[in-house]
Amino acid sequence: MIKEPTSKFIKIRCPKCKNEQITFGKSASSVKCLVCERPLADPTGGKLKIKARILGVLD
Repeated sequence: MIKEPTSKFIKIRCPKCKNEQITFGKSASSVKCLVCERPLADPTGGKLKIKARILGVLD
């Protein structure tokens, strides 16, 4: 049997400039907006602590 992955990709929107981008739900590095450089998510050793609006979860 092959196990399904427990993490997915997440589409988030920057609260400052409204830029939308996709990030991995269990990223090991902090995620910054590609336009305005505002921090959007911080790693916690597991799932990300997201500081932006989540628009959806991609399969």
